[in-house]
Amino acid sequence: MNDLIAKRYVKALLDGRDVNSSTTIYNELKTISSAFKEEKFISIISSSEVSSKDKEDLVISFVDGCSNDLKNLIKLLGTNKRIDLIPSLVKELDGQISEMNNTYTGVVFTNKELSSDYVSSIEGQFSKKFDVKLSLSQNVCDYDGIKVDIDSLGVEISFSKQRLKSQMINHILKAV
Repeated sequence: MNDLIAKRYVKALLDGRDVNSSTTIYNELKTISSAFKEEKFISIISSSEVSSKDKEDLVISFVDGCSNDLKNLIKLLGTNKRIDLIPSLVKELDGQISEMNNTYTGVVFTNKELSSDYVSSIEGQFSKKFDVKLSLSQNVCDYDGIKVDIDSLGVEISFSKQRLKSQMINHILKAV
């Protein structure tokens, strides 16, 4: 639900803006969003004892030289009691700015560390395939195979040893 509301705010925020001004607002909101990692800040924002004006002032105080556009956005969020949407706004803005710049990020999931040359090779192949600028990071986990997830493009490609085994077994059983 919050994602849908955040999309509407971001759409209105980006309407008629160029990439540079959008990136400036994104960076300011990202600075504010980092405060949501603190438990005390969340308790202040969610408290009914603190006025929305004080909440707005607190949030605006995190950014030095806050732009008027951001101040207006924070005031609008405060008036509608939606200041807690800021992390969702940052996430949505990140996706929209990536789309504007045609640059995307993704994650490679494997059970062992891959060489940086191999990851660069994967980046190059996917960049060429989708005609975008792509940067991949690694996540070493217990995934038995390899999976490339580029969430902002809606792409997930995986190769699993278990799935390959089951497909081979099915193929052999059909042949018999």
